[in-house]
Amino acid sequence: MKRLFLIATLVGAAPALADEGMWTYNNFPSAKVKEKYGFEPTQAWLDKVRLSSARLAGGCSASFVSPDGLVMTNHHCARGCIEQLSGPKKDYIANGFYAKTQAEETQCPAMEINRLEQITDVTDALNQATQGLSGKQYSETLKAKMAALEQECSAGDAKVRCDVVTLYQGGKYNLYKYRRFQDVRLVMAPEHAIAFFGGDPDNFEFPRWDLDVTFLRVYQDGQPAKTENYFKWSDKSAKEGDLTFVSGHPGRTSRGLTIAELEYQRDIAMPKSLFMMSELRGLITEFQKKGPEQKRISTNLLFGVENSLKAFKGRLEALQDKKFFAQKVAAEQELRKKVDANPEMKKKYGAAWDEIAKAQVELANIRKDLSFMEQNQGLSSSLFGIAKTLVRASEELPKENGQRLREFNQANLPALQAQLLSPAPIYPELEITRLTFGLTKMREELGSNHPFVKKVLGKESPEKLATRLVKGSKLCVIKDVKGSKVCDVSVRKALFDGGKAAIAASKDPMIQMALLVDADTRAVRKNYEENVEAVIRKNSELVAKAKFEVYGTNQYPDATFTLRLSYGAVKGYMEDGKKVEPITQMAGTFDHATGEEPFALPASWLKSEKLLDGSTAMNMVTTNDIIGGNSGSPMINKDAEVVGLVFDGNIQSLGGEYGFDESVNRTVAVHSDAIIESLKKIYGANRVLEELRPGSTQVPPVKTTPAK
Repeated sequence: MKRLFLIATLVGAAPALADEGMWTYNNFPSAKVKEKYGFEPTQAWLDKVRLSSARLAGGCSASFVSPDGLVMTNHHCARGCIEQLSGPKKDYIANGFYAKTQAEETQCPAMEINRLEQITDVTDALNQATQGLSGKQYSETLKAKMAALEQECSAGDAKVRCDVVTLYQGGKYNLYKYRRFQDVRLVMAPEHAIAFFGGDPDNFEFPRWDLDVTFLRVYQDGQPAKTENYFKWSDKSAKEGDLTFVSGHPGRTSRGLTIAELEYQRDIAMPKSLFMMSELRGLITEFQKKGPEQKRISTNLLFGVENSLKAFKGRLEALQDKKFFAQKVAAEQELRKKVDANPEMKKKYGAAWDEIAKAQVELANIRKDLSFMEQNQGLSSSLFGIAKTLVRASEELPKENGQRLREFNQANLPALQAQLLSPAPIYPELEITRLTFGLTKMREELGSNHPFVKKVLGKESPEKLATRLVKGSKLCVIKDVKGSKVCDVSVRKALFDGGKAAIAASKDPMIQMALLVDADTRAVRKNYEENVEAVIRKNSELVAKAKFEVYGTNQYPDATFTLRLSYGAVKGYMEDGKKVEPITQMAGTFDHATGEEPFALPASWLKSEKLLDGSTAMNMVTTNDIIGGNSGSPMINKDAEVVGLVFDGNIQSLGGEYGFDESVNRTVAVHSDAIIESLKKIYGANRVLEELRPGSTQVPPVKTTPAK
């Protein structure tokens, strides 16, 4: 894998003319875009693009593509919904889904879509509230102030979501106000075989031939929501050299972390995660061999594990690259020298790096307890997660808003309740398998004599305990509704509404387990928040302020799963001395097929091959700077029109967690032409086509010769 040469980024200066940066909408470098590409986005243009963009609260990006609430995202972003709506008799993952009428559009059991309405800088308010504080007092005051700002912003309106966002590792804080849509319905999804054509072997690779697209619709008061701002479809095909923008929600980057934090990731966190995910992948793979139903219910989980495994490998390789890491070390040393050379700056910021390093040592000491106790790697069960939420809700909700755990703040309650009361199916056999694995790993990592292990397992084996907990729980009673599996959540609702009294009286084994371990897991979390998180937050603020003083503020912050805009161009790259062309064609899809998974095309494609124009652009790569979370982002041109749909990065981009190399880092997108060609000639999805391109499905008038 070609490594990264990131001098501009590493020393903290704004990049010169590289297509680098996941920029916030209130600090977008329009002048730089004009300097390189001759187009300067105006404030009106930025506002339109922002309001046409969307976020899937579960971890992906999307966009509004019609005035009637039609939303476009990736198939792999919506596959949770697609799987939840499926059943043994109606497998929409395998066979695809298309609602021929509005009445057939089916609500996703657990999906929320957000649109960013407003950004407000609240840095001064938070800095004033926490000035002079540290440790526990700093942590509690910061959380309370964040909660107060979010509650004031949402004002109790369930349709509004407000989040205080930490930028520049605490150098700035912004309040993001969203319009929340919780009635989201599935409109169209292709088959998994073409949406993830090439499977794990082709994941993060290019050339690619994937139709990774799904259409959803947001509803309001039972009717399709009216969306004044949306992206129109471009009539012009994107070609090599064209300017492109990606508006989406990159999940996380670590370009601003200190060396101590990167060393912790490189030496401890990532290797441990890779071992765990590798074992879990093997477990799920074996589970899938039990039968077609086991394969159906676990495919989404396997996809997530394999995707994360490959991404983590790429990130670890980047940090293990000696030349790259030496550049990071040199950049930090240069900044610290500049700080130390100024007595006033040294007094304010000089100790920050060492304090963060001490916090990393403490994090390493408590990592196992944090992972297997509070973060549920031991009790790795969806049912236990629900039970834990119910138990904690009964304790947290009676408290003052600012004193609650962050996830139970008033502003977060609509999303929490939607997830908690979702009828999405939970399959007992898969739950037992996952929970047995988690309990086994917990005993292995913490040791059989660890008090928590003894408390959880008692005299039972991991498998026996997992079976008893899952089979005895009524938190999800599976029912068949018209061929689809759903959860009866009435027990959950009664426990949530009943509060502490209902929880205390419950005989559900999952609730009893959550009650048994709650004090222990809370203690681990409290230790982490006060002695690790608070130290890192406070001192990261100081490092960020030192960077601002030395290099200025014209930089982009690390990704935070908030809306960002990147710019770039359709452009190939060199790999192993050969030119990788930037655009593939639909004909190549059939050439790449072998007839065997994961290179087997669905029947709909095989029978439509002769109807397709093989020269139609299929997938493409651009120099846009993205990371995980950008999946589902619209790729648009300077006219704010759709030219593609982001679904991946190439293998070289995996090091983008820590820096950007324009020579090889690439965004991978479905070309807009492939989407139109497929909807029209393979799926006959005329209703969707008409929304994307009004008038495109009308039959042209037949020319007749006038009678003589």
